[in-house]
Amino acid sequence: MIPAPGRPSVITDEMVASVEAKVLENRRFTISALSNDFPEVSRSVLYKIVSEKLNFKELCSRWVPKLLTEEHKNKRFECSLNFLTRYNEEGGAMLSRIVKGDETWVSHVTPESKQQSMEWSHTHFPVRVKAKQTLSQSKIIASVFWDRHSVLMVDFMQRGTTINAVAYGQTLRKLRTAIQNKRRGMLTDGILLLHDNARPCTAAQTRDLLDSFGWEILDHPMYIPDLAPSDFHLFRHLKHHLGGNHYNADEDVKTAMTSWLTEQAASFYEEGIQNLVVRYDKCLNKLGSFVEK
Repeated sequence: MIPAPGRPSVITDEMVASVEAKVLENRRFTISALSNDFPEVSRSVLYKIVSEKLNFKELCSRWVPKLLTEEHKNKRFECSLNFLTRYNEEGGAMLSRIVKGDETWVSHVTPESKQQSMEWSHTHFPVRVKAKQTLSQSKIIASVFWDRHSVLMVDFMQRGTTINAVAYGQTLRKLRTAIQNKRRGMLTDGILLLHDNARPCTAAQTRDLLDSFGWEILDHPMYIPDLAPSDFHLFRHLKHHLGGNHYNADEDVKTAMTSWLTEQAASFYEEGIQNLVVRYDKCLNKLGSFVEK
């Protein structure tokens, strides 16, 4: 690909550092979205920075390091051990207190997955050539909070705004009200919040707010799509459901997403939380390495 006129083709240390800082803010980025933050840099150069200079790869729709350092593995091992030790002591009561929260982009047009687009064909028939599909440029971001029983709240972000500590604090206040209305006694038992390591989630302002709620943040490592139920379970099935559908407006996307989330049986959400135990166990046995499945 030939760089667009006026765009730098030489990668500098300053450029790499700036891209890395943006990547660490939100690891569910796309190269297209990243190019909005760096309009002066071509997408091919951005991809090279992410994949070659920063050594990231995509896993569960999130960019993660291709190779975990020993520090990463040790942290993942430690978190796995702590979680499983506590689960062994508290059992199902612990899982009943977990609230999982994550953000995801939802497009007006979501391409079919490879499995969805497969079809039976006679061995003598020529293979049908498919045009490469790309994600729609029209998309919205949603914060989804759920537990082992159902979805608790979906908060859609207004276009043109970004998730910072102030905005996230407003979302958490809405979540507290939703839990109060939907889960009698859960606030009294104590919330174990499992959310991202993005800056709005780890900001001092956010921690102070959660302290005032009396909520506990479950310790977990960075680069955790394989250990995050929203990534390996909820969003994977959601994107599969939306695959191949076309929506004309944001409200249509919101309705489709919310309807699907509320229609899922309690067993679906239970499976996602229970698999967290299974995956932490695998991570522990793999000494902190990635758990692909």
